[in-house]
Amino acid sequence: MKTLNLGILAHVDAGKTSLTERLLHSAGVIDEIGSVDDGSTQTDSLALERQRGITIKSAVVSFVIGDVTVNLIDTPGHPDFIAEVERVLDVLDGTVLVISAVEGVQAQTRVLMRALRRLRIPTLLFVNKTDRAGADPGRVLAGIAERLTPAIIAMGSVSGAGTRGCAFRPYGADDKAFTARLAEVLAERDEALLAAYVQDEEALPYRRLRRALTAQSRRALVHPVFYGSAITGAGVAELAAGLTRLLPLSRGDAAGPVSGTVFKVERGPAGEKIAYVRMFSGALHVRDRLPPSAHDRAHDGTLGDALPSAARAGERKITAISVFERGPAVHRQQVRAGQIGKLWGLRDVQIGDTLGVPPAGRPRHRFAPPTLETVVTPRHRADAGALHAALTQLAEQDPLIGLRRDDVRGELLLSLYGEVQKEVIEATLAAEHGIEATFSASTTICIERPAGSGAAFEIIDTPPNPFLATVGLRVDPAPAETGVRFRLEVELGSMPFAFFKAVEETVTETLRQGIHGWQVTDCVVSMTHSGYWPRQSHAHAHFDKSMSSTAGDFRNLTPLVLMDALKLAGTTVHEPVHRFHLEMPADTFGAVLPVLARLRAVPGGPVMRGSLCLLDGDIPAAQVHELEEQLPGLTRGEGVLETTFGRYQPVRGDTPDRPRTDHNPLNREEYLLRVARRVAAR
Repeated sequence: MKTLNLGILAHVDAGKTSLTERLLHSAGVIDEIGSVDDGSTQTDSLALERQRGITIKSAVVSFVIGDVTVNLIDTPGHPDFIAEVERVLDVLDGTVLVISAVEGVQAQTRVLMRALRRLRIPTLLFVNKTDRAGADPGRVLAGIAERLTPAIIAMGSVSGAGTRGCAFRPYGADDKAFTARLAEVLAERDEALLAAYVQDEEALPYRRLRRALTAQSRRALVHPVFYGSAITGAGVAELAAGLTRLLPLSRGDAAGPVSGTVFKVERGPAGEKIAYVRMFSGALHVRDRLPPSAHDRAHDGTLGDALPSAARAGERKITAISVFERGPAVHRQQVRAGQIGKLWGLRDVQIGDTLGVPPAGRPRHRFAPPTLETVVTPRHRADAGALHAALTQLAEQDPLIGLRRDDVRGELLLSLYGEVQKEVIEATLAAEHGIEATFSASTTICIERPAGSGAAFEIIDTPPNPFLATVGLRVDPAPAETGVRFRLEVELGSMPFAFFKAVEETVTETLRQGIHGWQVTDCVVSMTHSGYWPRQSHAHAHFDKSMSSTAGDFRNLTPLVLMDALKLAGTTVHEPVHRFHLEMPADTFGAVLPVLARLRAVPGGPVMRGSLCLLDGDIPAAQVHELEEQLPGLTRGEGVLETTFGRYQPVRGDTPDRPRTDHNPLNREEYLLRVARRVAAR
């Protein structure tokens, strides 16, 4: 059976979850359509989703249209959960972008459409809520052409818009205006069709136009537009037919090499990890063994390349598989190319992991990092350990939520995308873990980058080195957005592999907090010196740890050497900057411009389009929330702001939001005292 892995995307409250319910009902998967308001939908399974009436986590459900199995992924619509949406895009064959017939194109609609066009994901548009008072399909279609893409084709018309009796009438071969529009749009992207169109546009047969529409839609060159109402069912049958006709179906060789992508991880009732995987080729079976995940590490001289094959094989065994078929997932012995399945037994699996070989022809999507951070503290001191464990689990299920501990201040810090996400995490801790926690006001997450190169080393049995290890490290700057790389400038056989591994892991951990308290990135750390004392003992005695080097010696010494090297290199603090696109009435531009200047925004030249003024530029992430709050008053409520992460820039000047630089995260004496206490406690 053919498969279509479909995503449904929309701005919050456009009706995508209701559309999912209607499609499931039409396919016979459910007997009764659930309500978002009542919390009875199939895909909003979390208690918090049902309480708030919004989608927080992506959910998968399956149904059949003709001979095609559709795996439908319902995604969040709130911008705070954009990462949940973006990670799903890597595994889709096509999408439906839902737009409200009342509100029209909204800020999040544009963010989503831009991502879909950039990744060239075939997309149908569904203008929903045509039964609502105020619905204006014509205005919305014009807004789509102006604000999303002009490459659209309306597939029918609406009668009775704004009433419960609204209906969708699909166009056909007899609709001359439709065929003329079809020929015009398609010919712009097909030279053979253009030549025939120029010669005699009326000679183009309708069947050829429909074939061209299917081909161009499946290549994401054009976007058919359907109208209807998920509540009344108007237009949904026509949309369902368009899914299998106009979107590409999965092609994959079940006998080929194993290739799959993990796009979601959740915990089962017993706390076990469950990985959601889209298979692109090959098949996975129960009891198959997979090598431990490298989590997409770049192996340019890193120890991952030198890891003995015995350590890489046989550590993860698939213990159970469920495959989505006609509704929820059902237990099966295998998951094949084109399918979406749930895997048990992969203990170290993370979102974004590749199982087998990387999917051919599908570039990996780069997620914008969260730019906000909050300090989380338990209301009851006794819950401190449980809070850390719960937050670790939440961060594990969503790797774009970062959790780190500030050892100097004794604080737990959580990175996130917005205030709603913070509220959801707070509610999740209370509902699922029974932990009451408080969250500080959100602050901007900055990073540190090395300003130059620096090197340091400490020799075994040479003061002030108190550890039985020799470690030398050099820190060099690296290009932006390359992360941290570790490599060796000493012979791999000069000491046990476990010691090298301990140094590499400790380097990564230590750089989570640099000279100014922020994570250090975009650097290369090279190991320049190594040495150890082999396992030995006194005559006729047992092994003496005080005379022999252990991995613990390297783990304890590495932070001291690394921070000495980093201090010599120096670091600069960089703050996140967002790209913004602002639409506002032209006569309000004068009031908005000085506010942008005060918020340290750098706008480009304004573009006047009728009564609208369009403005693009950059703004520090720390100022985005204030701009969002002030914009309605400055623009009579008509301003629309769209922001996306752009880059990091050095912090300059003495501004109120200047990142903290008030402590050195690694004081040698205090650090050695902590190590001594830790060793004594063993």
